[in-house]
Amino acid sequence: MKRVALLLTSLFLSAQAMALSLSDLTQQDTATAMKEALTQGAQLAVSELGKPGGFSNNPDVRIELPGKLGSAARTLKMMGMGNQIIALENSMNQAAEAAVPQAQSILVNAISRMSLTDAKSVLTGGNDSATQYLERSSREEIRALFLPVVKQATDQVGVAQQYNAFASQAAGFGVVDANATSVETYVTEKALDGLFEMIAQQEATIRSNPAAAATSMARKVFGAL
Repeated sequence: MKRVALLLTSLFLSAQAMALSLSDLTQQDTATAMKEALTQGAQLAVSELGKPGGFSNNPDVRIELPGKLGSAARTLKMMGMGNQIIALENSMNQAAEAAVPQAQSILVNAISRMSLTDAKSVLTGGNDSATQYLERSSREEIRALFLPVVKQATDQVGVAQQYNAFASQAAGFGVVDANATSVETYVTEKALDGLFEMIAQQEATIRSNPAAAATSMARKVFGAL
């Protein structure tokens, strides 16, 4: 009986020690945890998306023809262009998959530059506040790397030129946005959207389940929310 009492006391004290509040955390702890969690999310996102099928097999990020062009795809298939459309969509997703690994070092560098003040603000933000910070800090730089990789990949597929001609003409009638008038620009933006969408999903997972964090510091800090 005495042993049971001692065990319960030990568990109670351990629970008290783990039940931290935000006021118990130092700025350094918060910054370390946020960087670790973001790095984990970024690495997982790059790993998942930067492989064959990373985009094409994931309905959350799969790239399809934009706007009304996408709606028109069914009609074009009925006109005997189905194989061309499938080839184009496959090439767009493959181009995004080829580009994503280029983002790894930029994401890590952007995370390392996060200040103590930023970390505290991001921690208490919404489910994707850290991802939003990372996107603001790195999207432009990643775009510059993605674009030539995507262009090289899409140039190898003849349908890409047909897309560019069709989309450019359609843009004049408001069918597609200006940023979708070239296949490489469109795919680059969709690849960026998919990358940050996956990071946001990882962030939301850690916020809702701190045990999913890879490091003890991140588990401690997110557990205090």
